[in-house]
Amino acid sequence: MIGKRKKQRSLFDVLGLPHQVPPDSFYGRMGRLGAQLFNDEDLKEMYCDDNGRPSLPPSLLSGVLLLQFYDDVSDAEAVARVLYDLRWKVALNVSLGYGGFHPSSLSVFRTRLVEHKRERYAFDRLLQVSRQAGLLADKVTLLTDTTDVKGSGAVQDTYTLLRKGIRKLIKMMGYHLPGKRQGCSAETERLISSYVDQDRRAEADWSDPAERQAQLKILVEDSEAALELALAQADDPQVRSLGWMIAKILGDDVETNDSGEPQIAEGTATDRIISIEDPEMRHGRKSAAHKFNGYKTSTSIDQASALILDIADLPASEGDGKSLMPSIARVEGNLGVIVESVIGDGAYGSGENRAACAERPENPIELLSPMRRPADPEVDKSAFEVDLDAQTATCPRGQTVSASSSKKDEEERTTHKYIFDQATCRTCPLFARCVRSKTTGRTLTTSFYENFLREARLRQQTDEFKQRYRLRFRVEGKQAELVTHGLRNTRYLGEAKRNLQRLYLGAAVNLKRIATLAKDKGIDLLAILTNLGNQELQVCSGGTMMPVMS
Repeated sequence: MIGKRKKQRSLFDVLGLPHQVPPDSFYGRMGRLGAQLFNDEDLKEMYCDDNGRPSLPPSLLSGVLLLQFYDDVSDAEAVARVLYDLRWKVALNVSLGYGGFHPSSLSVFRTRLVEHKRERYAFDRLLQVSRQAGLLADKVTLLTDTTDVKGSGAVQDTYTLLRKGIRKLIKMMGYHLPGKRQGCSAETERLISSYVDQDRRAEADWSDPAERQAQLKILVEDSEAALELALAQADDPQVRSLGWMIAKILGDDVETNDSGEPQIAEGTATDRIISIEDPEMRHGRKSAAHKFNGYKTSTSIDQASALILDIADLPASEGDGKSLMPSIARVEGNLGVIVESVIGDGAYGSGENRAACAERPENPIELLSPMRRPADPEVDKSAFEVDLDAQTATCPRGQTVSASSSKKDEEERTTHKYIFDQATCRTCPLFARCVRSKTTGRTLTTSFYENFLREARLRQQTDEFKQRYRLRFRVEGKQAELVTHGLRNTRYLGEAKRNLQRLYLGAAVNLKRIATLAKDKGIDLLAILTNLGNQELQVCSGGTMMPVMS
């Protein structure tokens, strides 16, 4: 049964007593919004209507989560601050004598939010307030970027991945229980004893290649035995998932040498699993020198208000540009706004993204993203003139050729290949820099998205592009602010709870920005929150409850 905040104030109500929490601080501004910041009725579907004892008010717990991620503290520390920290008491509007609650209540509340798909609640509610207050327009320009964040599991080598994977699989199938072990074969009993009873850790000289090879052979054989054992329980989705993970580790990390013995594979698979505890973690890189392990977090902010409109994780091994269209869809679907333009770095400027933005049936999107700077502009592909209608290409020195071949993709987009005459190319002073082939002259292949890419190259030379692109730094500043509040420290396993952490942190940072904007414009946020609670709600395409806009 849902619990609700009591309207009757306590004699020791912290807001009615003198205190030293600055009214313009984050805590003071949050406290002035009081119990109106979050509404108990908004989350009533998470609770039984007529059974059980009353819960802790969901509006209170939402506020605690907001503060917890803003201050980057654990559940236990969050509850301690509710009890003893005057700043938190002011922000939450609780009395000096408030008795608190057990830290596990926060874990239960997060689980409820995820199970009912309400992890966006605080984030979307504050953006609703922004729209009602006129701080967020109906049409927006997004500034977008990604940053690396840590995973919540330890990064493990192949030996540890296989050992822990075997142990986890055996226990998942129940073979650590005495009753399950009865009647097992001698090989199965050895496997259980080695990995469950003893948690097999080899006492080996890991500096000796021969010993490492011997240990790998044992682990591979035991992995295959455990997978064979798991076939009997393949109907269990958890067993099937973990079995697939072990098989993937074997496929990515292990290869067979000329003697038929297993050895560590050369190179690193792009989608390599790096942790049994957090199997969604991946190796990633932001540049050639900046490598990391964990995830990327994509952040999109509104250019005009600097409010965060979308924040979500994507795989560390995935290119930044893959997050663009999903981010646009979430912003429009969950907030009911129209994205007019997007400004992002070169990672977002793929031909696929440019085509997807420009060819939207309704509300095409202007994408401002720079093309790479060529190492040798004089002989770069961009220096050639290509007439796609006439299917001709002209080199910087005036040699013109027709397309020698063409093909179409699934969407009927055409690409052409142009081969220049080698004899003519040899007379050109640019030959050594321009031509790599020993049998032909310069070869040029157009992209399926050639028109979009060439238009982008021309546009980025304009002063208008350069002036607007300079605004992209604002999203980097917003990411830096998120990092100071613990963005890089992933606390939970699983995509849903990770996104809950990102969204509540984004909501906290947005609250700070909303309060500043409202103060500058003389807007009464408390009145807007009260009015918002009385409005009829409608469901947006993303499933978010939004007020009917007048």
